[in-house]
Amino acid sequence: MKNKRLILILSIVGMLLLVPLLAMQFTDEVKWSGFDFLVMGILLTGTGFVCELILRKIRKPSNRLILCLAVVGTLVLVWMELAVGIFGTPFAGS
Repeated sequence: MKNKRLILILSIVGMLLLVPLLAMQFTDEVKWSGFDFLVMGILLTGTGFVCELILRKIRKPSNRLILCLAVVGTLVLVWMELAVGIFGTPFAGS
């Protein structure tokens, strides 16, 4: 199969989104709306696809690693801002 990594990316995104979905069944501490799932699905899928593009286009392994870490680091910062507002933007969830 030609696109094994793409299927793996989508599978990982689905599994990661199952975590808050399952948590919502057992606790009132997690309260995600459909919009929250949509935004995180887009962020996770976009991050995965950008890393896939980097792996396909960049030949030097050290550059691949640096670029993918930068993309994942950006995802983490955006996620933290949306969750608790570390930068105090209007998008903060707090």
